[in-house]
Amino acid sequence: MMKVCEQSEAEAALVQQWGWLLAGRQLLLETLPQELQVALKELGATGQQIQLVPGAFAQGSRWYCQRCGSRLRTDQRLPSGQLYCTACLALGRVCQNSQLVRFPSANHFSVQTPVLTWTGKLTPQQEKLTQSLLAGYQQGASVQLLWAVTGAGKTEITFKLITDYLARGLRVGFVSPRVDVCNEIYPRLQQAFARTAMGLHHGQAKPVPQAEQLVVATIHQLVRYYQAFDLLIVDEVDAFPYVGDPMLERVMRQAVQPTGQRLYLSATPPAAMRRAARRGQLPLHYLARRFHGRPLVQPRVVFGQVFQQDQWTGRLRRLLAPWLGRQRRILIFVPQAASLPRYLAALQRAFPSVQAQTVHAQDPLRLEKVADFRGGSGQVLLTTTILERGVTLPHVDVLVLAADHPNFNVASLVQIAGRVGRAPTNQGDQVVFYCQYESWAISQACHQIKQLNRRGGF
Repeated sequence: MMKVCEQSEAEAALVQQWGWLLAGRQLLLETLPQELQVALKELGATGQQIQLVPGAFAQGSRWYCQRCGSRLRTDQRLPSGQLYCTACLALGRVCQNSQLVRFPSANHFSVQTPVLTWTGKLTPQQEKLTQSLLAGYQQGASVQLLWAVTGAGKTEITFKLITDYLARGLRVGFVSPRVDVCNEIYPRLQQAFARTAMGLHHGQAKPVPQAEQLVVATIHQLVRYYQAFDLLIVDEVDAFPYVGDPMLERVMRQAVQPTGQRLYLSATPPAAMRRAARRGQLPLHYLARRFHGRPLVQPRVVFGQVFQQDQWTGRLRRLLAPWLGRQRRILIFVPQAASLPRYLAALQRAFPSVQAQTVHAQDPLRLEKVADFRGGSGQVLLTTTILERGVTLPHVDVLVLAADHPNFNVASLVQIAGRVGRAPTNQGDQVVFYCQYESWAISQACHQIKQLNRRGGF
């Protein structure tokens, strides 16, 4: 066993050597470089800065994952008999004999000025919200909610807040449940904070290791952080899979410093947050007007069947023909990924010359297809609700087929409708809910959009 002074010196040397890469991280010991594993095992579990903790802990007869806090299932065992965590399995297996390494958070990042390199200008309403958010955190608020309609410029509203933290050498995380949202946000933040070290982390990203002061990630990636962030911005807090998942809520809270602060962003915040805001338990900042000053596009409800055998009905073809004739770019949302090939085949039979493709959550070319469509490739993209948020495209029309399907809830329909009318210039973008009957979700979504426009002064 090393003497105390030798142990402290060895630990300090490890922090100096590896801290730039592992600051604020919570990682499985077995995933670290071999030389670091050896040094950490020699150091033992008594470090003052680096923590070496068991992968699981017991409370009575129950076992819990140290990384994500989930209870281990007794019917899930390795051949050795060890229990393991199924809740965070996708990010590496934690079992009873695993060890987690928690590196200390970076105390202070070096700052290159100017921190904010964005040259845009906020509207008066956006500027007012920015100042309110700053004041809230300066007065000690631990968490706040920004509720703003789709296309209001939520990301830009956060820029000055992020600047305030980065300029003080503090660390900021910007997370979302959706990969597509992260891919949309990351390049915008890169431009806005060009002198700040940044990283993009999700299951399909391969970041270059660096001392990242600004981290963009999916919420699942937060299981790999421990008390890392001074400010954590959580975008699309109502989106699957975050909403209603207690594991993701735990890892989100665990990833923030004890004195850290959080900001929730949403155009359709969940009911629990709205109730907390009404009770005065959650400071709420609201913006009901898009940055360009025009109202949200009101959806049009069209009744009819989609298929007649395997052909699109005449009503649906007559609806799409004028859009395609004007060379409009179209997003078509369908309720289930399994039916996408049928929808695509029917579209190509009805309009043989149209360039179209499909994309869904498990599509191996998902990122490339979305990037291509964003870049102007193809006229029609058929998709599921994975693109209900996180994709900003100028001048597109949106068609929701089988909009009365249970997979389309109120929030998803409002978000889907928010894909249109986002550009500064108005070119008559349209959104249509195509259905056999007007479901409660359709009715409420249309009503909510109308109410939002009234709040915005329209």
